[in-house]
Amino acid sequence: MAEFPEPGADRYTVVVRNLVLMCSIGVRRTERERLQRVRISVELTATPEASHPQEERRRVINYEKIVTAIRQIARSGHIDLCEGFAERICTACFADPRVAQARVMVEKIDIYPDAEAVGAILERSRPA
Repeated sequence: MAEFPEPGADRYTVVVRNLVLMCSIGVRRTERERLQRVRISVELTATPEASHPQEERRRVINYEKIVTAIRQIARSGHIDLCEGFAERICTACFADPRVAQARVMVEKIDIYPDAEAVGAILERSRPA
């Protein structure tokens, strides 16, 4: 698996931060019976070839397509685990050939009254 760029290296990153959606997620029966709020954040690092996007729209990673894909995954049916949701998001992100690495955080917001959220973070590099 390729490593993430060294700190200070030239890189271009697109973010979707704290997108909150209603989703059927969880392994408990009560979670299967109702939708719950899920917060999703995504960081996508571009391939070296795409790391200097300037003002050319065709060279940038389109965050609108990423948000649309996340919403489609959330509406597609029940998901057992935050990890599974994050993996599906990573797969959708790698549909764009300019994406070299993806960091996806999926959090269930309303699980514990004394915790802001619980969930999972996945970091993936483009498969060789």
